[in-house]
Amino acid sequence: MPVRRPCLGALGAVAAALLLAAPAAPATADPSETVTVDPAGRLAADGTVMLSGTYRCTGAMGVAFVSSSVGQGSSTTQQGIGGTRAVCDGAEHRWVNTGLPSAEELRAGPARVEATVTELAPSGLLLLPRFHAVSRQDVTLTNG
Repeated sequence: MPVRRPCLGALGAVAAALLLAAPAAPATADPSETVTVDPAGRLAADGTVMLSGTYRCTGAMGVAFVSSSVGQGSSTTQQGIGGTRAVCDGAEHRWVNTGLPSAEELRAGPARVEATVTELAPSGLLLLPRFHAVSRQDVTLTNG
């Protein structure tokens, strides 16, 4: 039986439109949910970056994680630096993310870090992002 490519393309477009039209779960305003970034990050000789801090979240029904990104200089580009599984039990926990940026090379010195606690919350047949906490902080990357 021949495959009808126009039909498959139309189905793919409809599926993509449904995903884009689905509303993201709202961010919580719970002040007890927090994420912090330590004032210093480490930069290894091979370019690997290690960032860390603490987080506290509650009530996750799905998988939650702490993601982080770093940027430097006048560039507005943020480069993802790993992710850590989060336990949303209301207690404060440490997070440490490491990663090798794929874009521009980072140097020791001032940098901007963003850390986010995100849950992939079940919503019908979809998993939608639910943001528990976000922090943006200036840090210093040190060699080591």
